[in-house]
Amino acid sequence: MPLKENTMKKYRLIIALAAGVYIFPSGNSQNITKADYQRADSVMKRNEKVYHSYVRPHWIDNTHEFWYINHEKTGNVYYIVNADTGKKRKVEKQQDESTIQRRLPRTHRDTTKVISPDKQWEAFIRDNNLYVRPVGAPGEIIFSYDGTARSYYSSQIVWSPDSRKLATLRIHDVEERRIPLLQSSPDTQLQPILHWRDYAKPGDPLPVHLPVLFDMQTRKQIPLATQAYKEQFQLYISGWRKDSRAFTFEYNQRGHQRYVVGEVDANSGAIRHIVDEQSSTFIYYNNLQRIDLQDGRQMLWLSERDGWKHIYHIDMTDGQEIRQITRGEWVVRSIEHVDESAAQIYFYASGINHDEDPYNRHLYRINLDGSGMTDLTPGNATHEVTFSKDRKYYTDVYSRPDLPPVSLLRRTSDASQVVELERSDISELLSDGYQPIEVFRAKGRDNQTDIWGNIHRPTNFDSSKTYPVIEFIYAGPHDSHVDKTFKAAHHLVSKLVELGFIVVSIDGMGTSNRSKAFHDVCWKNIKDAGFPDRKQWIREAARKYTYIDTTRVGIYGWSAGGQNAMAALLFHNEFYKAAVSFCGCHDNRMDKIWWNEQWMGYPTDSSYIASSNVANAFRLKGSLLLINGELDDNVDPASTLQVINALVKANKSFEQLYLPSRGHSLGGPYEIHKLQDFFVRKLWMQEPPEWE
Repeated sequence: MPLKENTMKKYRLIIALAAGVYIFPSGNSQNITKADYQRADSVMKRNEKVYHSYVRPHWIDNTHEFWYINHEKTGNVYYIVNADTGKKRKVEKQQDESTIQRRLPRTHRDTTKVISPDKQWEAFIRDNNLYVRPVGAPGEIIFSYDGTARSYYSSQIVWSPDSRKLATLRIHDVEERRIPLLQSSPDTQLQPILHWRDYAKPGDPLPVHLPVLFDMQTRKQIPLATQAYKEQFQLYISGWRKDSRAFTFEYNQRGHQRYVVGEVDANSGAIRHIVDEQSSTFIYYNNLQRIDLQDGRQMLWLSERDGWKHIYHIDMTDGQEIRQITRGEWVVRSIEHVDESAAQIYFYASGINHDEDPYNRHLYRINLDGSGMTDLTPGNATHEVTFSKDRKYYTDVYSRPDLPPVSLLRRTSDASQVVELERSDISELLSDGYQPIEVFRAKGRDNQTDIWGNIHRPTNFDSSKTYPVIEFIYAGPHDSHVDKTFKAAHHLVSKLVELGFIVVSIDGMGTSNRSKAFHDVCWKNIKDAGFPDRKQWIREAARKYTYIDTTRVGIYGWSAGGQNAMAALLFHNEFYKAAVSFCGCHDNRMDKIWWNEQWMGYPTDSSYIASSNVANAFRLKGSLLLINGELDDNVDPASTLQVINALVKANKSFEQLYLPSRGHSLGGPYEIHKLQDFFVRKLWMQEPPEWE
């Protein structure tokens, strides 16, 4: 006799719970159909329905005119604008005559001859040594005799402006690690092809670059005391003073806790330190910026020495700080321009206006003495500025995730508006059911710091239903990663949103562009990835919006985000239930040297193991899909294979997609479809539609 329906429901519930499957009330379910997939696949076409969007000006030579392309409902229209009058006119299609001169970087073993400023001499490297000879005449002069294949002089030779001295590097080389990449299915032949890539990893030996100085009059090398710079990540020559009195170099000590700007006296060879930046955690050298003034007698230096990234005015004659030009609990993002004659600095900054998103970029001007700071881009948004050649005018294009772009033309002198060029029209998007992105903030783990992120909702959003939530994670400490400008569609985010998921992206602690303390959370603890902040942020969003179901939380990410996504199921599996990891760096000892030693330190120690997905694979709970390509030369594919080995040994269930002949950029339709299906199965508890 058939069982009653209520009894059948009880049996299904018991079986599902025993299998670790989550059952949700039928009233909260959503039937994911082929039509949903089709809508998701076409979502990027939304961008075509944003009219009068970003103005990207092409300034015409040294004039005050520029042209731009405007996407309108009738098609693309070309305009020329006269900045003096603010008038614009339609024109026929313009040809962009600007070209980017891409000079291939010279290697240290280049045979190119370097001509002296007075055009009398040419310097070059032969057989690992430095030679000089008169231009167009015989008579070579050998300046060094001790160069060898493993300890040689660099061909990146830099003449002093008076042509009396030469500076270059003596390079003590090492045998760099190589990783094998096996191309299993090449198009050119049946048999696999083995490729090799140079690929230094944390803890590996590195070449040592040391400055050397030669005197044209004596034909001899001037000795330099360089012993202190041998424990290095990087050292490079950064240029001569215009009066030839000295040249400078920049030195990044191995471990990224000390950064030096040094100056070498051209006559004596004496070295002094103009800047000697030190940190007990790390110095993020890509955040540093140096601008020399008065032929190197003064310098602007971008530093986090007071806990926030600010501009310092340095006296280079004695290395002393003249003044801290900017200060406060906000961040200078970069110095955009220095007008020495007017003693003014133009710089991008964020976080000054406390009533808006602290990641919004504005352009400011400030006097060299720290007075007269002016916001040249008022308005609660992120601003993108492009100046005319003489810098008398600039376009200011501003937007937020929830504010379509507005494009203005302004005068540099007083930031006054000349004309509004364009204001975006998204009426067609809205009529199609487009759900604007919400910028959301909640307190972080300390219950004091604001954590910012975005919430994406599906086109057919219904607040009476409940929705699973998926986090798109990238917690790489080298930047902040949540979009701060308007986009009608966000590739994979939107492709998941249209399958009925609430998708969120969050910048937790450990990422950049906030305070040094905010950033330092990642130090020797890459597995933290801001997860305590992220979980609290999602829970706060769910308290405000009851349709967000925190019992069904998934997560996915690429590269460092792939490491983060899997870590969610190792260290935070009480919250995250399903994860997709694309080409993840699962053990920081296996990945590229510069990125991992920057945050995890040198030498490698137990902190690397503590953050390793491989060493912690036994902790896995939840549903995991690993995707990577066999030809990935950004993240060693062996990193994913090693984590798979650890999962097998720990008897853990998981899914894997290993893609032949594919590299690091995995965003093709096949793997995206696999990701969509995975989350539909694991979070909606449905079988997705069959593939066509």
